Amino acid sequence: MSFKQGIPQASGMMMNLSRPKLGGFYLGRTMFDIGVNLTSTQFAKDREQVVKRAREAGVTGLLITGTNALESQQARQLAAQHVGYCWSTAGVHPHHASEWSADTANTLRRLAEHEQVVAIGECGLDFNRNLSAHDQQEYAFEAQLALAAELQLPVFLHCREAHDRFVAVLEPWLPKLTGAVVHCFTGTRDELESCLALGLSVGITGWVCDERRGLELREMLPLIPTERLLLETDAPYLLPRDMHPRPPSRRNEPCFLPHIVQQVAKWRGEEAETLGAQLNHNARQLFKLA
Repeated sequence: MSFKQGIPQASGMMMNLSRPKLGGFYLGRTMFDIGVNLTSTQFAKDREQVVKRAREAGVTGLLITGTNALESQQARQLAAQHVGYCWSTAGVHPHHASEWSADTANTLRRLAEHEQVVAIGECGLDFNRNLSAHDQQEYAFEAQLALAAELQLPVFLHCREAHDRFVAVLEPWLPKLTGAVVHCFTGTRDELESCLALGLSVGITGWVCDERRGLELREMLPLIPTERLLLETDAPYLLPRDMHPRPPSRRNEPCFLPHIVQQVAKWRGEEAETLGAQLNHNARQLFKLA
């Protein structure tokens, strides 16, 4: 089945998060965080507690992001410590595209043999910081799309200030892919409509909670079909700025996903518990989880 046919359509410092009461009601225990950088050194001292707080907050699953060969191995190992709750991706972020080699491809292929690895990525293009040359980024991106097609795994995508080239590289592979999500989408309305027309799912982070730079994205939320929407914290980055009270640390955690769910539901005119359940379903369907 082609991609377009097969993808679903349209620290103890915290407050008590065992049953997160947000906006006057308790969120149900069904929401999935599709983007957690649990390998980050910011979590070095308390990774187990971070996962524990996420469970207590009602987050029903975490997808740990792999951004290069080493971190993809670490992500898989972390996921293996929490079978049935954590899974991982295996890939090379465009920032690390200059590291791509045949050995890298073989490492990702071996990692994908493990049941914890459910997607290829984070892969794509980033013409904002340009930490790798554009031609290196495109080469590594296409190589990972080919690997995903070979292994019949969905792709976890990154695109920043590179939409036209991103689409040009991605589109020919779509009939061969089982699914794809544009992680941490922060683009324009035209770019969102383009992604949706291609059949992509869309990942939204706490960026949308930022009153300085998230307002345009907030207005676009109703354009995303519910069955194509996924939410993520991108922890430890992108702590939602509209949390009250503000956490004493600027480090984001997956336990704050209920806040993002609540806010996105409000701006979409939906019930938070219903949206959370749909998001959990969307993630498990895209990544083929039990």
